[in-house]
Amino acid sequence: MSVAAARAPIPLDGETVCLDDVRKVAEEDAPCEIPGAALERVTRNREQLEELIRRRAPVYGVTTGFGEMVNFVVDAANETELQTNLVRSHSCGMGTLFSAAEGRAILCARLNALVRGYSAVRPELIQRMECYLNTRITPAIPEVGSLGASGDLTPLAHVASTMIGEGFVLGTNGPIETAHVLRERGIEPLRLRFKEGLALINGTSAMTGLGALIVCRALEQVRQAETIAALALEALETSSSPLAEEGHELARPHPGQITSAANLREFTTGGKLLRSDAQLQAQALRQAEEQSSSSGVHHTDVLLQQAYSLRATPQVLGAVRDALGHAEQVVRTELNSANDNPLIFDGGEVFHGANFHGQPVALAMDYATLALTQLGVLSERRTNRLLNRHLNGGLPGFLVAGEPGLSNGLAGSQYPATALVAENRTIGPASTQSIPANGDNQDVVSMGLIAARNARRVLRNNDRILAVEALAAAQAVDAGDRSFYLSPVGKRTHNQIREHVRTLTADRFMSADLERLATVLAEGKL
Repeated sequence: MSVAAARAPIPLDGETVCLDDVRKVAEEDAPCEIPGAALERVTRNREQLEELIRRRAPVYGVTTGFGEMVNFVVDAANETELQTNLVRSHSCGMGTLFSAAEGRAILCARLNALVRGYSAVRPELIQRMECYLNTRITPAIPEVGSLGASGDLTPLAHVASTMIGEGFVLGTNGPIETAHVLRERGIEPLRLRFKEGLALINGTSAMTGLGALIVCRALEQVRQAETIAALALEALETSSSPLAEEGHELARPHPGQITSAANLREFTTGGKLLRSDAQLQAQALRQAEEQSSSSGVHHTDVLLQQAYSLRATPQVLGAVRDALGHAEQVVRTELNSANDNPLIFDGGEVFHGANFHGQPVALAMDYATLALTQLGVLSERRTNRLLNRHLNGGLPGFLVAGEPGLSNGLAGSQYPATALVAENRTIGPASTQSIPANGDNQDVVSMGLIAARNARRVLRNNDRILAVEALAAAQAVDAGDRSFYLSPVGKRTHNQIREHVRTLTADRFMSADLERLATVLAEGKL
């Protein structure tokens, strides 16, 4: 029995699915199931639509053309041709394919939206999508083509095309024709009925499925950033005062700031390298007593307050946490929403609206992109303090292990981090980049999938930025011979880094070390 088959299935009920559920289905191949009550709701909703059709009520995309061609009336006898032509004509995506995990997340998000019960699809379509997830038939979906309204038409058309036995699915060595895979497995392609082509493609599920994976990973990355920051704070023997509970919980109770400060306290507890205010004040007083000055002014090398990249770590990472918390809430709401058009409600009421518009997700993903960009900025600035001999508390410049001048240490390793911070800053908001399309019917669009892809790009860049800081922090511990005095968490972090990258004892080729550590971070192993 496979690991996935042995696990309890994830219920996709259209109402209570969370981001981690999507991640488990997408990344861990967890099985899913549609609860009976949800399937009954879908059946009742479909019956409402079929009653409207029997009454010959005009319904967009059922008895009419699509988009700007809404004024063309289509005979009900052409239902399959109408829906199939929509799918075929919009299967025009370009560029790199989404990964298997991303494709599964998109399929999972679309399925859960349809299970919500207002999209009026047949239970057979729901069950086919469930079958695809549970038997690992993953549509091959190009990344480029969505405007984010009317939903993610192009990428979702590539999902829909596989339902009718067309297009491609992902194989071990690349895309395979769907028809071939279905024949191999004895699965008959579906024949789309009233509204089903429209319901499949007219929604936000590409940006939402991808967004779910990104937000899950981003929240993990904040935790990694806190872990690496804690090691850097110990290596630099900073003050413990900026982490004090009162300054966060009593004075400025932003939830993210409180959490980040608490994590940093936990990660540094038990070590002997952070210095309390009392210790710093006593040291400053001793130095003052040793000096005499007619003006009453004397110089001390004791810093009661340190640079913002050290002192403001809870505030900055806490703000990142709060931004990602907002994105998590938006994406979760969207996961459990009916986001196509039209929607059918009890009593046969037809909602000709615009729930397909991706603006909520687009703005949330742009916010995540901004927050993650600042996470990278903060990390690179701490790296700079670790490497700069004028700022790192007496450690060798660039943490050189050999003869300064003859050896360069980590001088070059800072450059990729700095370059990636600059690159992240060039990735501007997508949610304001509306360009009209579809004969000006889609005259305001969200570009939500671009926003999600932007966030993914910054997230991946940050893995490399954090890898450089992690390497510098571990090297600083070694250069100062401070590993014995680290906190228990600091020791574990230092040891984990050293499992993958050995201590720098002489200048060497660094690219492979940095990429190895970035991969460890991307896989959530630090």
